[in-house]
Amino acid sequence: MNLRRGAAALSGILLSLCAAAAVAAGADDESRAAYGAGAAPATLGTTLPADFPTIRNPYLGVPVIGFGARGRVDRVPVIFLHGNNDTPFPTACNPLGYTRNLAQHLLASGWRASELWGLGYQGDQCDLAAEITRKSGVSHSTAAAVPLIRKFVRAVMEYTGARRVDIVGHSLGVTAAREWMMQDHAYDKVRSLVAIDGPNHGIISCSPDPANFYQLPSQGGFVPTSAVCEEYGSDHTQLLATLNGAGETPGPTDYLVIRNVARANPQSGDFVFISAQDGPYLPPVPAQDRDGKPHDFSDSALLAGAPTIDLAGQGAYDPVLQSAHLGILNSPQTWDAVAAFLKRGPRGHGH
Repeated sequence: MNLRRGAAALSGILLSLCAAAAVAAGADDESRAAYGAGAAPATLGTTLPADFPTIRNPYLGVPVIGFGARGRVDRVPVIFLHGNNDTPFPTACNPLGYTRNLAQHLLASGWRASELWGLGYQGDQCDLAAEITRKSGVSHSTAAAVPLIRKFVRAVMEYTGARRVDIVGHSLGVTAAREWMMQDHAYDKVRSLVAIDGPNHGIISCSPDPANFYQLPSQGGFVPTSAVCEEYGSDHTQLLATLNGAGETPGPTDYLVIRNVARANPQSGDFVFISAQDGPYLPPVPAQDRDGKPHDFSDSALLAGAPTIDLAGQGAYDPVLQSAHLGILNSPQTWDAVAAFLKRGPRGHGH
């Protein structure tokens, strides 16, 4: 595949799906209205409670988006953190937002809506229409995410009266959560961290090789000097060297890793880590780090000391791009594993 032609086709696919995302984002208005009238929601909403503390995103100049609800709290509240260039639910500018589907599975598995909270720390992604290279810029960095996560966790704990939370992160949401936990030494506040395909040891998208089409401005501008690549372009960036050097699974938090592994079929690539085709639209890029040196990122999602669930063929669960990296978040296999892990509690001690 011609890489520039493939990148242009990918951009067109995403644009054509934005209208469908807008419909999906408003599909549960009736459910939210019923909940506002006092009925328990059959589906999660796409708003935070009216009396929940306002947290402003300084890069966008607007309050963060997210979901959550008032009500009784018996379980440890779960906070969901999406990955880079994503949202906690589909929006008018992002057709993905699979995080809410995972949360919906927990709702159906016995959690209350008041125990399920999603943070959109990068807004609705509509600002990318004006400058798509923000995908790799400072506003999408871990440095920008951590203060918002800090405020959100504190707000959820105060709002629910909980002493601890569980965190379920996907991709950048994993390492952003870990960075906040390290900075604040907040391990006693996080009962469990489920790390779904997180870039714990870097990403493949930042090499200077001409075949790395993610460098193109139209694909986000993931050049070696971009903010995201300075954080994740190798396994020894300042961010990752410090984060992993402090210990990859500090207690008393309990950890679970769920990741993609390569198998001999085109649906088992992972465009963030594995130099292989990831679904029909995402061709491989060279297995190099931001310094242009050969590097294997295929084990990046692992955390030393954490049990790991390896999954393959996850592209089947991403109806937008059919990519494994996104599909793993929308996978019933992942949903069941998350529910089972959180139900049993850390080291099998229950709630």
